[in-house]
Amino acid sequence: MIRVFIVDDHDLFRVGVRSGLGPDIDVVGEASEVGPAVELINERVPDVVLLDVHLPGGGGRFVIEGVHRKHPQVAFLALSASDAAADVVGVVRAGAAGYVTKNISPAELREAIERVAGGEPVFSPRLAGFLLDTFSDLPPADPELDRLSEREREVLQLIARGYTYREAAAELYISIKTIESHVSSVLRKLQLSNRNELTRWAVERKLI
Repeated sequence: MIRVFIVDDHDLFRVGVRSGLGPDIDVVGEASEVGPAVELINERVPDVVLLDVHLPGGGGRFVIEGVHRKHPQVAFLALSASDAAADVVGVVRAGAAGYVTKNISPAELREAIERVAGGEPVFSPRLAGFLLDTFSDLPPADPELDRLSEREREVLQLIARGYTYREAAAELYISIKTIESHVSSVLRKLQLSNRNELTRWAVERKLI
């Protein structure tokens, strides 16, 4: 039996998904926000997480990152109303094994869960083609950028665009103190001295 955890901020949608999964799939938990999702998934260690892309407290990729630090074997299947490029690429880069949209039928969703649990990536034909084109056009890996976590990259981009610490904290739903900590970490990892150097660094790499 496949053990599944559902992460979505709409109660009725979670109820509908649960009812459509059938007897061969065991739903071991649910969450509606990033923090509780990470905590419960790390505690229960399901086989597959059905993950919405947009969540209170941050995006779905933060759930993936928070779980994969401890349990890299947990597979994530994004289940979202969005098929926007930024959403698809964001969660795939974070480590999602598949991405399907919410107009999927219950039978198709059960099949997608089974395939992801078996280690197979699952994308609709349109999204698969889009991802192939997107990742084939990516620039070479940047060792300096790879030192940063996904959250540190987000903070870097906001600060480089001229956001104040308070504005960046509001944008990411985290505290100003946390923003300050991330900025210090970014500056240290990139061996930069101040925000002006950080902005130049980001501009040179076309990150803003």
